[in-house]
Amino acid sequence: MQLFYGVPEDIDKWMNIVTRIRWNFPGLETQEKLDEHRATVLRFMGKRQSICVKEENEIAGVMLFSRGHNMICCLAVSPKYRRRGVASMLMDEALNKLDRTKEISVSTFRADDEKGPAPRALYEKYGFIEDALIEELDYPNQKYVLHPAGAEQKDRQIAVYKMVREISYIFLIANRQFICMAHLL
Repeated sequence: MQLFYGVPEDIDKWMNIVTRIRWNFPGLETQEKLDEHRATVLRFMGKRQSICVKEENEIAGVMLFSRGHNMICCLAVSPKYRRRGVASMLMDEALNKLDRTKEISVSTFRADDEKGPAPRALYEKYGFIEDALIEELDYPNQKYVLHPAGAEQKDRQIAVYKMVREISYIFLIANRQFICMAHLL
């Protein structure tokens, strides 16, 4: 498998992957939205901010990234090629093209979303950490960030998010106990 910049000649094969797994991409439910995404991909191709992994003449995975926003915008791997290092190839290349002296961000699924474990594990493998809970296209997501190496803010943020998670868990348990007690009364 080899990595290439996406070029307009790839657009049909590129969109074939996106169309096949569009259930995994909120906001691409209609043909109109797929057409808009196609135009977006072509713009990214024109800026050399689209990469794909190919095996022979087949596209195995695709990624869009933005140098202007220093972020990973879209990552998709064909089900046939999952768990074969395709996503890692794409991540390695994108991180080499983005500014590592600044924060890099990506939006992904929340922890409680059934679609979340694989992409979250991938981003965490590269050192991304949880950031704000957000909504994109009316779908609940979570921002992940990769701080510049040696950033003190990263350590503080990790500590804060661990505390927030622990406090949220305590409130969840307390709320369940309150509901159980209310039913007994």
